[in-house]
Amino acid sequence: MIDQHPKGSSARILLSSVFGPYAQDDQFGSRTINPMELYHNQVTRAQGAFSLRRFHRSWGIMMIQENISAPCTVLDFPTREAFEREITRNRYDVVGISSIIVNVGKAREMCRVVRKLSPQSAIVVGGHVTAIPGVEHIMDADHFVKGDGIAWMRRYLGENADAPIRHPALSSGFDLRVMGIKVPNNLDTSATVIASVGCPMGCNFCTTSSFFGGKGKVLNFYETGEELFQVMEQAEASRKVKSFVIMDENFLLQRPRVMDLLARMKGAGKSWAFNIFSSANAIRKYSYEELVELGIASVWVGLESPHSSYSKLDGADTVRMARELREHGIMLLGSTILGLEHHTPENIAGEIEHAISHQTDLHQFMLYTPVPGTPLYREMADQGRLLDVDLADIHGQLGFNFQHAAISREESKKFLDWAFWRDFELNGPSLFRICRTTFEGWKRYKNHPDLRVRERFQREARSLRHAYAAMLWAMEHRLRETNDSVASQIRLLRQDLEREFGFIAAAAARLLGPVLSWTSAREEKRLAQGRGYEPRTIIERRNWLET
Repeated sequence: MIDQHPKGSSARILLSSVFGPYAQDDQFGSRTINPMELYHNQVTRAQGAFSLRRFHRSWGIMMIQENISAPCTVLDFPTREAFEREITRNRYDVVGISSIIVNVGKAREMCRVVRKLSPQSAIVVGGHVTAIPGVEHIMDADHFVKGDGIAWMRRYLGENADAPIRHPALSSGFDLRVMGIKVPNNLDTSATVIASVGCPMGCNFCTTSSFFGGKGKVLNFYETGEELFQVMEQAEASRKVKSFVIMDENFLLQRPRVMDLLARMKGAGKSWAFNIFSSANAIRKYSYEELVELGIASVWVGLESPHSSYSKLDGADTVRMARELREHGIMLLGSTILGLEHHTPENIAGEIEHAISHQTDLHQFMLYTPVPGTPLYREMADQGRLLDVDLADIHGQLGFNFQHAAISREESKKFLDWAFWRDFELNGPSLFRICRTTFEGWKRYKNHPDLRVRERFQREARSLRHAYAAMLWAMEHRLRETNDSVASQIRLLRQDLEREFGFIAAAAARLLGPVLSWTSAREEKRLAQGRGYEPRTIIERRNWLET
Protein backbone atom coordinates (compact mmCIF):
# COMPACT_ATOMS: atom_id res chain seq x y z
CA MET A 1 0.00 0.00 0.00
CA ILE A 2 1.09 3.55 -0.73
CA ASP A 3 1.15 5.95 2.20
CA GLN A 4 -0.96 8.91 1.20
CA HIS A 5 0.35 12.42 1.43
CA PRO A 6 -1.37 14.17 4.40
CA LYS A 7 -2.53 17.08 2.23
CA GLY A 8 -4.03 14.86 -0.45
CA SER A 9 -5.17 16.69 -3.55
CA SER A 10 -4.39 20.07 -2.02
CA ALA A 11 -0.66 19.27 -1.99
CA ARG A 12 1.45 21.47 -4.26
CA ILE A 13 3.33 19.31 -6.76
CA LEU A 14 6.46 19.95 -8.83
CA LEU A 15 7.34 17.43 -11.54
CA SER A 16 10.74 17.97 -13.13
CA SER A 17 13.06 16.37 -15.64
CA VAL A 18 16.78 16.42 -14.80
CA PHE A 19 18.73 19.62 -15.17
CA GLY A 20 20.96 20.55 -18.09
CA PRO A 21 23.24 21.09 -19.82
CA TYR A 22 23.04 17.68 -21.47
CA ALA A 23 25.45 17.37 -24.40
CA GLN A 24 28.71 17.97 -22.55
CA ASP A 25 30.85 15.94 -20.18
CA ASP A 26 30.34 16.93 -16.55
CA GLN A 27 30.56 15.57 -13.01
CA PHE A 28 26.87 14.64 -12.91
CA GLY A 29 26.92 12.24 -15.86
CA SER A 30 26.11 14.31 -18.92
CA ARG A 31 28.04 13.15 -21.96
CA THR A 32 28.90 14.90 -25.21
CA ILE A 33 28.17 11.65 -27.04
CA ASN A 34 24.69 11.46 -25.52
CA PRO A 35 22.76 14.68 -26.37
CA MET A 36 19.11 15.22 -25.45
CA GLU A 37 18.10 14.44 -29.03
CA LEU A 38 16.64 11.19 -30.31
CA TYR A 39 17.77 11.38 -33.94
CA HIS A 40 21.21 12.97 -33.64
CA ASN A 41 21.95 10.79 -30.62
CA GLN A 42 21.26 7.36 -32.06
CA VAL A 43 19.88 7.51 -35.61
CA THR A 44 21.43 10.16 -37.87
CA ARG A 45 24.47 11.04 -35.78
CA ALA A 46 27.00 10.17 -38.55
CA GLN A 47 25.26 12.31 -41.15
CA GLY A 48 26.93 15.58 -40.22
CA ALA A 49 25.01 18.68 -41.29
CA PHE A 50 22.32 16.46 -42.81
CA SER A 51 21.48 14.98 -39.40
CA LEU A 52 17.96 15.63 -38.11
CA ARG A 53 18.03 17.75 -34.95
CA ARG A 54 14.96 17.79 -32.74
CA PHE A 55 13.94 17.71 -29.08
CA HIS A 56 11.07 15.80 -27.49
CA ARG A 57 9.23 16.74 -24.33
CA SER A 58 9.13 14.66 -21.14
CA TRP A 59 5.71 13.21 -21.86
CA GLY A 60 5.51 11.07 -18.73
CA ILE A 61 5.43 13.95 -16.26
CA MET A 62 3.07 15.85 -18.56
CA MET A 63 0.67 12.90 -18.47
CA ILE A 64 0.82 12.80 -14.67
CA GLN A 65 0.14 16.53 -14.43
CA GLU A 66 -2.95 16.19 -16.62
CA ASN A 67 -4.34 13.32 -14.56
CA ILE A 68 -4.21 14.67 -11.01
CA SER A 69 -6.35 17.43 -9.53
CA ALA A 70 -3.64 18.86 -7.29
CA PRO A 71 -1.97 22.16 -8.23
CA CYS A 72 0.98 21.00 -10.30
CA THR A 73 3.94 22.53 -12.12
CA VAL A 74 5.92 20.76 -14.83
CA LEU A 75 9.50 21.95 -15.16
CA ASP A 76 11.03 20.50 -18.32
CA PHE A 77 14.71 20.79 -19.26
CA PRO A 78 15.57 23.15 -16.40
CA THR A 79 18.95 24.58 -15.78
CA ARG A 80 20.25 23.86 -12.31
CA GLU A 81 19.58 27.49 -11.42
CA ALA A 82 15.99 27.31 -12.72
CA PHE A 83 15.33 24.20 -10.61
CA GLU A 84 16.72 25.80 -7.46
CA ARG A 85 14.77 29.00 -8.11
CA GLU A 86 11.51 27.08 -8.60
CA ILE A 87 11.74 25.10 -5.36
CA THR A 88 12.74 28.14 -3.27
CA ARG A 89 10.09 30.52 -4.64
CA ASN A 90 7.23 28.06 -4.24
CA ARG A 91 6.60 25.92 -1.19
CA TYR A 92 6.14 22.54 -2.81
CA ASP A 93 4.78 19.68 -0.77
CA VAL A 94 5.98 17.11 -3.29
CA VAL A 95 8.89 17.27 -5.72
CA GLY A 96 8.86 14.56 -8.37
CA ILE A 97 12.00 13.90 -10.41
CA SER A 98 11.91 11.85 -13.59
CA SER A 99 15.15 10.37 -14.89
CA ILE A 100 16.59 7.69 -17.10
CA ILE A 101 19.49 5.58 -15.85
CA VAL A 102 22.31 7.56 -17.46
CA ASN A 103 21.18 10.67 -15.57
CA VAL A 104 21.32 9.04 -12.14
CA GLY A 105 23.99 11.53 -11.01
CA LYS A 106 21.73 14.46 -11.81
CA ALA A 107 18.73 12.88 -10.09
CA ARG A 108 20.87 12.26 -6.99
CA GLU A 109 22.07 15.87 -6.97
CA MET A 110 18.51 17.17 -7.38
CA CYS A 111 17.43 15.12 -4.35
CA ARG A 112 20.28 16.67 -2.37
CA VAL A 113 19.29 20.18 -3.47
CA VAL A 114 15.65 19.60 -2.48
CA ARG A 115 16.64 18.38 0.98
CA LYS A 116 18.73 21.53 1.44
CA LEU A 117 16.47 24.20 -0.11
CA SER A 118 12.99 22.73 0.39
CA PRO A 119 13.21 20.36 3.36
CA GLN A 120 9.43 20.22 3.81
CA SER A 121 9.03 18.56 0.38
CA ALA A 122 8.52 14.84 -0.06
CA ILE A 123 10.76 13.59 -2.87
CA VAL A 124 9.40 11.13 -5.43
CA VAL A 125 11.74 9.65 -8.05
CA GLY A 126 10.35 7.94 -11.13
CA GLY A 127 11.49 6.75 -14.53
CA HIS A 128 13.93 4.06 -15.59
CA VAL A 129 16.45 5.22 -12.99
CA THR A 130 14.36 3.35 -10.42
CA ALA A 131 15.38 0.06 -12.02
CA ILE A 132 18.95 0.41 -10.72
CA PRO A 133 19.58 -2.22 -8.04
CA GLY A 134 19.94 -0.49 -4.68
CA VAL A 135 18.79 2.86 -6.06
CA GLU A 136 17.42 3.74 -2.61
CA HIS A 137 21.02 3.75 -1.36
CA ILE A 138 22.23 5.97 -4.21
CA MET A 139 19.91 8.92 -3.72
CA ASP A 140 17.93 10.37 -0.83
CA ALA A 141 14.27 10.15 -1.88
CA ASP A 142 11.11 9.25 0.01
CA HIS A 143 9.51 7.20 -2.76
CA PHE A 144 10.72 5.37 -5.86
CA VAL A 145 8.07 4.73 -8.50
CA LYS A 146 8.60 2.00 -11.06
CA GLY A 147 5.97 1.58 -13.75
CA ASP A 148 2.77 3.57 -14.11
CA GLY A 149 3.34 6.96 -12.49
CA ILE A 150 -0.23 8.18 -13.08
CA ALA A 151 -1.86 5.50 -10.94
CA TRP A 152 0.83 5.81 -8.27
CA MET A 153 0.49 9.59 -7.95
CA ARG A 154 -3.31 9.38 -7.87
CA ARG A 155 -3.16 6.91 -4.98
CA TYR A 156 -0.55 9.02 -3.19
CA LEU A 157 -2.89 12.01 -3.36
CA GLY A 158 -5.96 10.01 -2.34
CA GLU A 159 -7.52 10.17 -5.80
CA ASN A 160 -9.15 7.45 -7.90
CA ALA A 161 -6.32 5.51 -9.51
CA ASP A 162 -8.72 3.83 -11.94
CA ALA A 163 -10.30 7.01 -13.29
CA PRO A 164 -10.19 7.38 -17.10
CA ILE A 165 -6.95 8.73 -18.49
CA ARG A 166 -7.14 12.33 -19.67
CA HIS A 167 -4.73 12.89 -22.51
CA PRO A 168 -3.00 16.27 -22.69
CA ALA A 169 -2.30 17.97 -26.02
CA LEU A 170 1.26 16.79 -26.56
CA SER A 171 3.45 18.04 -29.38
CA SER A 172 5.60 15.33 -30.94
CA GLY A 173 8.70 17.52 -30.86
CA PHE A 174 10.03 21.03 -31.05
CA ASP A 175 12.92 23.10 -32.38
CA LEU A 176 13.44 20.99 -35.50
CA ARG A 177 16.62 21.92 -37.34
CA VAL A 178 17.37 20.79 -40.88
CA MET A 179 20.67 21.53 -42.64
CA GLY A 180 21.46 24.35 -40.26
CA ILE A 181 18.02 25.98 -40.50
CA LYS A 182 15.58 26.08 -37.57
CA VAL A 183 12.10 25.18 -38.78
CA PRO A 184 9.39 27.33 -37.12
CA ASN A 185 7.46 25.24 -34.61
CA ASN A 186 4.16 26.20 -36.25
CA LEU A 187 5.33 24.45 -39.43
CA ASP A 188 6.41 21.28 -37.61
CA THR A 189 2.97 20.22 -36.49
CA SER A 190 2.20 16.77 -35.18
CA ALA A 191 0.79 15.50 -31.90
CA THR A 192 1.84 12.60 -29.72
CA VAL A 193 -0.72 10.11 -28.47
CA ILE A 194 0.37 7.69 -25.74
CA ALA A 195 -1.85 4.70 -26.38
CA SER A 196 -0.18 2.22 -24.03
CA VAL A 197 2.91 1.43 -22.00
CA GLY A 198 4.75 -1.86 -21.81
CA CYS A 199 5.50 -4.31 -24.60
CA PRO A 200 3.98 -7.67 -25.51
CA MET A 201 7.17 -8.97 -27.13
CA GLY A 202 9.49 -8.75 -24.12
CA CYS A 203 12.94 -8.92 -25.74
CA ASN A 204 15.51 -9.65 -23.04
CA PHE A 205 17.31 -6.31 -23.56
CA CYS A 206 14.15 -4.16 -23.65
CA THR A 207 13.97 -1.57 -20.88
CA THR A 208 10.39 -0.59 -21.72
CA SER A 209 9.11 -4.13 -21.34
CA SER A 210 10.89 -4.75 -18.05
CA PHE A 211 9.96 -1.36 -16.59
CA PHE A 212 6.25 -2.04 -16.98
CA GLY A 213 6.18 -5.61 -15.75
CA GLY A 214 7.98 -7.76 -18.31
CA LYS A 215 6.99 -9.74 -21.37
CA GLY A 216 3.35 -9.55 -22.30
CA LYS A 217 2.51 -6.88 -19.72
CA VAL A 218 0.81 -4.03 -21.57
CA LEU A 219 -1.23 -1.28 -19.97
CA ASN A 220 -3.62 0.13 -22.54
CA PHE A 221 -4.65 3.65 -21.70
CA TYR A 222 -7.22 3.35 -24.48
CA GLU A 223 -8.69 -0.07 -25.15
CA THR A 224 -10.72 0.70 -28.27
CA GLY A 225 -10.31 2.48 -31.55
CA GLU A 226 -13.22 4.72 -30.58
CA GLU A 227 -11.33 5.95 -27.51
CA LEU A 228 -8.22 6.63 -29.57
CA PHE A 229 -10.29 8.41 -32.18
CA GLN A 230 -11.70 10.78 -29.57
CA VAL A 231 -8.22 11.63 -28.26
CA MET A 232 -6.99 12.34 -31.78
CA GLU A 233 -10.04 14.35 -32.70
CA GLN A 234 -9.49 16.54 -29.63
CA ALA A 235 -5.82 17.02 -30.57
CA GLU A 236 -6.81 17.88 -34.13
CA ALA A 237 -9.14 20.58 -32.83
CA SER A 238 -6.85 22.03 -30.17
CA ARG A 239 -3.49 21.79 -31.94
CA LYS A 240 -4.68 22.01 -35.57
CA VAL A 241 -2.84 18.81 -36.48
CA LYS A 242 -3.49 15.92 -38.82
CA SER A 243 -0.33 13.98 -38.04
CA PHE A 244 0.21 11.84 -34.95
CA VAL A 245 3.06 9.97 -33.30
CA ILE A 246 1.48 7.00 -31.54
CA MET A 247 3.49 5.83 -28.55
CA ASP A 248 2.70 2.14 -28.40
CA GLU A 249 5.50 -0.42 -28.57
CA ASN A 250 3.64 -2.54 -31.13
CA PHE A 251 0.62 -0.59 -32.31
CA LEU A 252 -0.38 -2.88 -35.18
CA LEU A 253 -0.39 -6.00 -33.01
CA GLN A 254 -3.81 -5.12 -31.57
CA ARG A 255 -5.66 -5.49 -34.87
CA PRO A 256 -9.26 -5.15 -33.56
CA ARG A 257 -8.43 -1.78 -32.00
CA VAL A 258 -6.64 -0.64 -35.16
CA MET A 259 -9.47 -1.65 -37.48
CA ASP A 260 -12.00 -0.01 -35.15
CA LEU A 261 -10.00 3.20 -35.41
CA LEU A 262 -9.91 2.91 -39.21
CA ALA A 263 -13.68 2.46 -39.35
CA ARG A 264 -14.20 5.61 -37.26
CA MET A 265 -11.77 7.55 -39.46
CA LYS A 266 -13.58 6.47 -42.60
CA GLY A 267 -16.95 7.33 -41.11
CA ALA A 268 -15.76 10.82 -40.16
CA GLY A 269 -13.72 11.39 -43.32
CA LYS A 270 -10.49 11.88 -41.36
CA SER A 271 -7.33 12.13 -43.42
CA TRP A 272 -4.80 11.56 -40.66
CA ALA A 273 -1.18 10.39 -40.80
CA PHE A 274 0.31 8.07 -38.19
CA ASN A 275 3.91 7.48 -37.19
CA ILE A 276 4.06 4.24 -35.25
CA PHE A 277 6.17 1.49 -33.72
CA SER A 278 5.55 -2.07 -34.83
CA SER A 279 7.17 -5.46 -35.25
CA ALA A 280 7.70 -7.11 -38.61
CA ASN A 281 5.31 -9.96 -37.79
CA ALA A 282 2.57 -7.48 -36.82
CA ILE A 283 2.94 -5.55 -40.09
CA ARG A 284 2.28 -8.80 -41.96
CA LYS A 285 -1.22 -8.93 -40.47
CA TYR A 286 -2.28 -6.09 -42.80
CA SER A 287 -2.49 -5.50 -46.52
CA TYR A 288 -0.70 -2.44 -47.84
CA GLU A 289 -4.06 -1.01 -48.82
CA GLU A 290 -5.15 -1.22 -45.19
CA LEU A 291 -1.95 0.45 -43.99
CA VAL A 292 -2.35 3.28 -46.49
CA GLU A 293 -6.04 3.77 -45.73
CA LEU A 294 -5.19 3.87 -42.04
CA GLY A 295 -2.68 6.63 -42.74
CA ILE A 296 0.54 4.89 -41.73
CA ALA A 297 3.24 7.36 -42.75
CA SER A 298 6.21 5.82 -40.95
CA VAL A 299 7.00 2.68 -38.97
CA TRP A 300 9.80 2.08 -36.47
CA VAL A 301 10.72 -1.61 -36.78
CA GLY A 302 13.28 -3.77 -35.02
CA LEU A 303 15.52 -5.38 -37.64
CA GLU A 304 17.68 -7.61 -35.50
CA SER A 305 19.97 -10.20 -36.96
CA PRO A 306 18.23 -12.82 -39.16
CA HIS A 307 20.11 -15.34 -37.00
CA SER A 308 18.57 -14.05 -33.75
CA SER A 309 15.75 -15.83 -31.95
CA TYR A 310 13.44 -12.84 -31.44
CA SER A 311 9.83 -13.75 -32.23
CA LYS A 312 9.03 -10.33 -33.67
CA LEU A 313 10.91 -11.37 -36.84
CA ASP A 314 9.35 -14.84 -37.20
CA GLY A 315 8.86 -15.69 -40.87
CA ALA A 316 9.41 -12.14 -42.06
CA ASP A 317 11.37 -11.31 -45.20
CA THR A 318 12.35 -7.92 -43.84
CA VAL A 319 14.33 -6.78 -46.89
CA ARG A 320 11.31 -7.34 -49.12
CA MET A 321 9.02 -5.76 -46.53
CA ALA A 322 11.23 -2.65 -46.37
CA ARG A 323 11.19 -2.28 -50.15
CA GLU A 324 7.42 -2.68 -50.34
CA LEU A 325 6.81 -0.20 -47.53
CA ARG A 326 8.87 2.40 -49.41
CA GLU A 327 7.02 1.67 -52.63
CA HIS A 328 3.77 2.51 -50.84
CA GLY A 329 5.13 5.76 -49.43
CA ILE A 330 5.61 4.41 -45.90
CA MET A 331 8.87 5.50 -44.31
CA LEU A 332 10.81 2.92 -42.35
CA LEU A 333 13.02 3.54 -39.33
CA GLY A 334 14.96 0.35 -38.79
CA SER A 335 16.60 -0.52 -35.49
CA THR A 336 19.47 -3.00 -35.34
CA ILE A 337 21.26 -4.38 -32.29
CA LEU A 338 24.99 -5.01 -32.62
CA GLY A 339 26.96 -7.35 -30.40
CA LEU A 340 24.44 -10.14 -30.01
CA GLU A 341 25.78 -13.34 -28.48
CA HIS A 342 26.52 -14.96 -31.87
CA HIS A 343 28.35 -11.92 -33.27
CA THR A 344 32.10 -12.18 -33.84
CA PRO A 345 34.63 -9.87 -35.49
CA GLU A 346 34.38 -12.16 -38.52
CA ASN A 347 30.59 -12.09 -39.00
CA ILE A 348 29.41 -8.77 -37.60
CA ALA A 349 30.39 -6.76 -40.69
CA GLY A 350 28.19 -9.01 -42.82
CA GLU A 351 25.29 -8.54 -40.41
CA ILE A 352 25.74 -4.77 -40.58
CA GLU A 353 25.74 -4.95 -44.38
CA HIS A 354 22.52 -6.99 -44.20
CA ALA A 355 20.88 -4.34 -42.01
CA ILE A 356 22.00 -1.58 -44.38
CA SER A 357 20.65 -3.51 -47.38
CA HIS A 358 17.13 -2.73 -46.15
CA GLN A 359 17.73 0.85 -47.36
CA THR A 360 15.59 2.19 -44.54
CA ASP A 361 14.81 5.88 -44.49
CA LEU A 362 16.43 6.12 -41.07
CA HIS A 363 18.43 3.53 -39.17
CA GLN A 364 19.21 3.24 -35.50
CA PHE A 365 22.16 1.12 -34.42
CA MET A 366 22.50 0.19 -30.74
CA LEU A 367 24.90 -2.05 -28.88
CA TYR A 368 23.55 -5.11 -27.11
CA THR A 369 23.41 -3.65 -23.63
CA PRO A 370 22.43 -5.20 -20.30
CA VAL A 371 20.56 -2.27 -18.76
CA PRO A 372 19.68 -2.47 -15.05
CA GLY A 373 16.23 -3.92 -14.58
CA THR A 374 16.20 -6.06 -17.73
CA PRO A 375 16.38 -9.86 -17.92
CA LEU A 376 19.65 -9.49 -19.84
CA TYR A 377 21.19 -7.51 -16.97
CA ARG A 378 20.21 -10.16 -14.43
CA GLU A 379 21.55 -12.89 -16.70
CA MET A 380 24.90 -11.15 -17.13
CA ALA A 381 25.12 -10.40 -13.41
CA ASP A 382 24.48 -14.06 -12.57
CA GLN A 383 27.23 -15.08 -14.99
CA GLY A 384 29.68 -12.53 -13.60
CA ARG A 385 30.05 -10.88 -17.02
CA LEU A 386 29.16 -7.27 -16.14
CA LEU A 387 31.99 -4.78 -16.56
CA ASP A 388 32.69 -1.93 -14.13
CA VAL A 389 31.16 0.82 -16.28
CA ASP A 390 29.78 4.13 -14.99
CA LEU A 391 25.98 4.14 -15.10
CA ALA A 392 26.18 7.35 -17.16
CA ASP A 393 27.86 5.35 -19.93
CA ILE A 394 25.33 2.50 -20.14
CA HIS A 395 23.26 3.69 -23.09
CA GLY A 396 24.21 1.53 -26.08
CA GLN A 397 26.07 4.23 -28.00
CA LEU A 398 29.57 4.01 -26.52
CA GLY A 399 30.82 0.52 -25.69
CA PHE A 400 29.82 -2.78 -24.13
CA ASN A 401 29.16 -2.88 -20.40
CA PHE A 402 29.55 -6.65 -20.32
CA GLN A 403 32.16 -9.22 -21.28
CA HIS A 404 31.22 -10.39 -24.78
CA ALA A 405 32.43 -13.82 -25.81
CA ALA A 406 34.22 -12.58 -28.94
CA ILE A 407 34.19 -8.77 -29.13
CA SER A 408 35.95 -6.38 -26.74
CA ARG A 409 34.46 -3.16 -25.38
CA GLU A 410 36.86 -1.15 -27.56
CA GLU A 411 35.97 -3.15 -30.67
CA SER A 412 32.24 -2.72 -30.02
CA LYS A 413 32.56 1.06 -30.34
CA LYS A 414 34.47 0.71 -33.61
CA PHE A 415 31.83 -1.60 -35.12
CA LEU A 416 29.04 0.72 -33.99
CA ASP A 417 30.66 3.79 -35.52
CA TRP A 418 31.36 1.89 -38.71
CA ALA A 419 27.71 0.83 -38.99
CA PHE A 420 26.52 4.44 -38.88
CA TRP A 421 29.20 5.54 -41.33
CA ARG A 422 28.58 2.64 -43.73
CA ASP A 423 24.83 3.27 -43.80
CA PHE A 424 25.46 6.94 -44.65
CA GLU A 425 28.06 6.04 -47.28
CA LEU A 426 25.84 3.56 -49.13
CA ASN A 427 22.35 5.02 -48.63
CA GLY A 428 23.06 8.73 -48.28
CA PRO A 429 21.38 11.29 -46.03
CA SER A 430 18.10 10.28 -44.43
CA LEU A 431 16.61 13.54 -45.72
CA PHE A 432 17.18 12.23 -49.26
CA ARG A 433 15.70 8.82 -48.45
CA ILE A 434 12.62 10.34 -46.78
CA CYS A 435 12.05 12.52 -49.83
CA ARG A 436 12.35 9.50 -52.13
CA THR A 437 9.82 7.48 -50.15
CA THR A 438 7.40 10.42 -49.91
CA PHE A 439 7.63 10.87 -53.68
CA GLU A 440 6.94 7.16 -54.26
CA GLY A 441 3.79 7.47 -52.18
CA TRP A 442 2.66 10.57 -54.06
CA LYS A 443 3.10 8.94 -57.47
CA ARG A 444 1.26 5.81 -56.39
CA TYR A 445 -1.65 7.36 -54.51
CA LYS A 446 -2.20 10.88 -55.86
CA ASN A 447 -5.25 9.60 -57.78
CA HIS A 448 -6.48 7.10 -55.18
CA PRO A 449 -10.30 6.73 -55.19
CA ASP A 450 -10.49 7.40 -51.41
CA LEU A 451 -10.53 11.16 -50.86
CA ARG A 452 -8.95 10.73 -47.42
CA VAL A 453 -5.92 9.00 -48.95
CA ARG A 454 -5.57 11.60 -51.69
CA GLU A 455 -5.72 14.44 -49.20
CA ARG A 456 -2.95 12.94 -47.07
CA PHE A 457 -0.55 12.48 -49.96
CA GLN A 458 -1.40 15.93 -51.27
CA ARG A 459 -0.40 17.39 -47.89
CA GLU A 460 2.86 15.48 -47.89
CA ALA A 461 3.57 16.47 -51.51
CA ARG A 462 3.64 20.17 -50.59
CA SER A 463 7.08 19.76 -49.10
CA LEU A 464 8.27 17.97 -52.24
CA ARG A 465 7.49 21.01 -54.39
CA HIS A 466 9.77 23.41 -52.55
CA ALA A 467 11.53 22.36 -49.31
CA TYR A 468 12.70 18.95 -50.48
CA ALA A 469 13.57 20.20 -53.96
CA ALA A 470 15.88 22.76 -52.37
CA MET A 471 17.35 20.24 -49.92
CA LEU A 472 18.06 17.81 -52.75
CA TRP A 473 19.92 20.48 -54.70
CA ALA A 474 22.04 21.33 -51.66
CA MET A 475 22.75 17.68 -50.78
CA GLU A 476 23.67 16.87 -54.37
CA HIS A 477 26.18 19.73 -54.60
CA ARG A 478 27.62 19.11 -51.11
CA LEU A 479 28.20 15.40 -51.78
CA ARG A 480 29.58 15.53 -55.33
CA GLU A 481 33.18 15.61 -54.16
CA THR A 482 32.88 13.07 -51.34
CA ASN A 483 30.25 10.57 -52.54
CA ASP A 484 29.49 10.91 -56.23
CA SER A 485 27.40 7.72 -56.27
CA VAL A 486 24.88 9.08 -53.76
CA ALA A 487 25.06 12.55 -55.33
CA SER A 488 24.02 11.02 -58.66
CA GLN A 489 21.03 9.30 -57.03
CA ILE A 490 20.00 12.57 -55.45
CA ARG A 491 20.30 14.38 -58.79
CA LEU A 492 18.03 11.83 -60.50
CA LEU A 493 15.41 12.23 -57.77
CA ARG A 494 15.59 16.02 -57.99
CA GLN A 495 15.09 15.85 -61.75
CA ASP A 496 12.10 13.55 -61.26
CA LEU A 497 10.58 16.06 -58.82
CA GLU A 498 11.10 18.90 -61.26
CA ARG A 499 9.42 16.93 -64.05
CA GLU A 500 6.49 16.11 -61.77
CA PHE A 501 6.01 19.53 -60.19
CA GLY A 502 7.44 21.79 -62.86
CA PHE A 503 8.51 25.39 -62.34
CA ILE A 504 7.84 25.54 -58.59
CA ALA A 505 10.23 22.68 -57.79
CA ALA A 506 12.86 23.87 -60.25
CA ALA A 507 12.75 27.42 -58.92
CA ALA A 508 12.94 26.25 -55.30
CA ALA A 509 15.95 24.08 -56.10
CA ARG A 510 17.89 26.85 -57.82
CA LEU A 511 16.92 29.70 -55.53
CA LEU A 512 16.84 28.04 -52.11
CA GLY A 513 19.26 25.20 -52.78
CA PRO A 514 22.40 27.41 -52.65
CA VAL A 515 21.14 28.91 -49.38
CA LEU A 516 20.81 25.47 -47.79
CA SER A 517 24.19 24.50 -49.16
CA TRP A 518 25.70 27.47 -47.33
CA THR A 519 23.78 26.88 -44.08
CA SER A 520 24.73 23.20 -44.06
CA ALA A 521 28.40 24.11 -44.58
CA ARG A 522 28.08 26.47 -41.62
CA GLU A 523 26.52 23.65 -39.61
CA GLU A 524 29.46 21.37 -40.44
CA LYS A 525 31.82 23.97 -38.95
CA ARG A 526 29.66 24.11 -35.84
CA LEU A 527 29.84 20.34 -35.47
CA ALA A 528 33.59 20.36 -36.00
CA GLN A 529 33.90 22.79 -33.09
CA GLY A 530 31.95 20.39 -30.85
CA ARG A 531 29.05 22.81 -30.46
CA GLY A 532 25.66 21.19 -29.87
CA TYR A 533 22.13 22.29 -29.14
CA GLU A 534 20.28 22.42 -25.83
CA PRO A 535 16.50 22.45 -25.28
CA ARG A 536 15.04 25.55 -23.69
CA THR A 537 13.53 25.40 -20.21
CA ILE A 538 9.73 25.01 -20.22
CA ILE A 539 7.47 25.73 -17.23
CA GLU A 540 3.77 24.78 -17.26
CA ARG A 541 1.36 25.20 -14.36
CA ARG A 542 -2.03 23.53 -13.91
CA ASN A 543 -4.66 24.20 -11.23
CA TRP A 544 -2.18 26.69 -9.83
CA LEU A 545 -2.95 29.25 -7.15
CA GLU A 546 -0.26 31.75 -6.22
CA THR A 547 0.51 32.13 -2.52
